[in-house]
Amino acid sequence: MNEENKNLRNSADKKLGKDRFLLPLITVIFIGTLAFSIVFPFLVFLVNRMGGNAFIYGMATSMYPTSQLIGAPILGRWSDIYGRKRILLLCQLGTLISWIIFLVALYLPLITLFKVDFQTLGTFTITLPLAIIFFARAFDGLSGGNISVAHAYVADVTEEKDRNRNFARMEIASNLGFIIGPALASILSVTDYGYTIPVVGTITISFIGVLLIIFYIPENKECAIKKSENTWEIGEIYGYLIKECNSTQKINKLAFKEVFKLPNIPYMLCLYFLLSLGCGFFHTAFPLHAIAALHWNISQMGIYFMVLGVLLIIVQNTVLPKASKRYSNSTLIIFGSLILGTNFILLIPGNLFLTYLAMGFYALGIGIMWPSFISLLSKIAGGKFQGTIQGCASSLGSLARVAGIILGGLLYESLAGKTFLVAGMVIYAAFLLNIRLRHLEK
Repeated sequence: MNEENKNLRNSADKKLGKDRFLLPLITVIFIGTLAFSIVFPFLVFLVNRMGGNAFIYGMATSMYPTSQLIGAPILGRWSDIYGRKRILLLCQLGTLISWIIFLVALYLPLITLFKVDFQTLGTFTITLPLAIIFFARAFDGLSGGNISVAHAYVADVTEEKDRNRNFARMEIASNLGFIIGPALASILSVTDYGYTIPVVGTITISFIGVLLIIFYIPENKECAIKKSENTWEIGEIYGYLIKECNSTQKINKLAFKEVFKLPNIPYMLCLYFLLSLGCGFFHTAFPLHAIAALHWNISQMGIYFMVLGVLLIIVQNTVLPKASKRYSNSTLIIFGSLILGTNFILLIPGNLFLTYLAMGFYALGIGIMWPSFISLLSKIAGGKFQGTIQGCASSLGSLARVAGIILGGLLYESLAGKTFLVAGMVIYAAFLLNIRLRHLEK
């Protein structure tokens, strides 16, 4: 009888073993998003207080994705060689250290390093604490491989039939972080300690993430990809050939320049870039617009992004599944890009009602367009070079977001609310190009 119970228990453990790592891993993703989203609502206020302007805020926001372009390929490669857990821990420790540096910047005196007064860039002062904040965000970006390494971990240990479900869980965890973070920022920022308490909260949350990785996430099998002697391959460098590294199947390799020779792929990557560029404008221009045109404080900013996060989850978990059953990916992409472009037009007047109406358009547009676009890209790419093409798309998307973030701050300094017209035109251009997708999908 004891032997039978033991066998049943072993059978249950075997069945649950594949999913046992998911909860701590999903929690780490949630923590990573939560940490930044607590600070995001008041970052624009902090930069202005330390001598910056709209352009400097855009530069500060872009430091993370810019540095991530350097750090993410290295970290992805290391995770193939040394194992996922070790590199995931390294990433989380980097995030923790970066927020400690950020906290130190709050207590430094406003020592002027240099002043700038250009017609195009505006007038701003680079102070010592502002420079330290730039360094902190750059350091976090260099170690910012948490999500990509976590995705690689899931791809390694999850069966093919369960991957979509597990990736969806990680996406929901990330969205929840963006909901709870701004809400916490609104509550914590009204204390007598100002910006200090939210940053201390971020440090605490990041430290919890370190403990979760150390004690609750097991190491999966290490694997190393054999490097080609003659060609530099974007899929290898960015760690997107992970799924094959533990299998006996031959790894399909594709040089970077050859990606742009594949049928329809350059067209899809161009669309990917344009859509990412338009969204990059929003992340910088909207907080500046909320302060200048709507006269919002930190609490109002936090509430806005919290509600936006809720709407995104509703769209992705209720509207999108139903729409996907009735309409093709290309139809959802075309409709979603049209809705997303309209969101930017509604933001131009700086009216409170139109701003919240635009929020609904943004959530609906992004919520149905982006997952549908990624799905269609994967279909057009096919299974042979899937990882390499997705890696190229991700790289182009990061470059587009950096460009959008910097240009968003720069344009808002001179165009104010009309910056959203530029962003809308970029998305509308993508909308017109998206019409051809109906033919490609057939």
